Amino acid sequence: MHRERKVEDGSMMIGRWSAGALALLLAGAAAGCGNVEAGGTRGDADEAFIRVINVEVTEVSRENFVEEIRLTAAVQANRDVEVAAEESGVIREILADRGTPVQEGQPVAKIDDAILRAQVEQARAQAELAAQTWERRKRLWEEDRVGSEIAYLEAKFAQEQTAANLRALEERLARTTIRAPFGGVLDERRIEVGSMVGPGTVVGRIVDLNPLKVLAGVPERYAADVRPGARAQITFDVLPGQVLEGTVGYVGAAVDPQSRTFPIEIAVRNARGVIKPQMVANVVVTRREVADAVVVPQDALVRVEGGYVVFVAEAGSEGDVAAVRPVVLGPSRRNLVVLESGVEEGEMLIVVGQKSVADGDRVNVVDVRD
Repeated sequence: MHRERKVEDGSMMIGRWSAGALALLLAGAAAGCGNVEAGGTRGDADEAFIRVINVEVTEVSRENFVEEIRLTAAVQANRDVEVAAEESGVIREILADRGTPVQEGQPVAKIDDAILRAQVEQARAQAELAAQTWERRKRLWEEDRVGSEIAYLEAKFAQEQTAANLRALEERLARTTIRAPFGGVLDERRIEVGSMVGPGTVVGRIVDLNPLKVLAGVPERYAADVRPGARAQITFDVLPGQVLEGTVGYVGAAVDPQSRTFPIEIAVRNARGVIKPQMVANVVVTRREVADAVVVPQDALVRVEGGYVVFVAEAGSEGDVAAVRPVVLGPSRRNLVVLESGVEEGEMLIVVGQKSVADGDRVNVVDVRD
């Protein structure tokens, strides 16, 4: 009986200790809840602290803006012609080598003309005889009424026939000298001394390199904007620093069904001869000009659900703040765009940090760009 009571007393002690521990745990939990509430209050105080965002700005100004159409083009010679022989014979002389400049009418090659020269001399003698016969027949018939009208007419037509035959042979003789049809460079020569040629045989190729033609295809959406006389600027990747100015001289009347472009042609000077046909050129054609326009960097734009906005820095009661401005976009060029409405001249446009601010945020202007 004594042992059983002892055990019972021990159980009661354990029970009492468990109750005390539970009370301590509950008190600790209550203290923990108190600390959480205190932390929440401190968090509200932190959130009440006003943030200030560093930004860079530029002053909005007005300027004349040129909208451009950027194209890739190819260079072509102004004139590129294969020169052919017009008479048959053997080439006896080469008068211009390939790669040499030639002037209009300059001899390039000479065909053997011995036979034609003899025929010309014979025709000239016949023409002189016919001319003298006609003069005598004419004087006798018209002044003295000597002879017959038939003899008079035969002498007249004989003189005309022999004169025409002489002119034809002289023309053929002249064509035994192959000449340049225009000034340029003899880019190819396909004959040698002793070559046999006939009418139509190609003997060389002459290329006119000044001026040159720059041909480009313009997307059909610009059909209403590109007209003859539009200004153009041409540059070449392979010729750094080479910038040419020209005007659009030809605008195609039809759109290519494959590329959906229409052709334009620009004539440019090539006095130094450094530009070669078939070079790739970069062409910038003036689409339109806007006078006194508000022009800003495209990077300053922020896209929103309803379009685009910009932010400007303006003075507030406690410092500069960001103010949102919905804008209407106009024409663009490279990284510049015209704003048709939304901002005014003299406002300070945020160009760095604009994507980190919201309307009404405090800002600190760290730089003013030109």
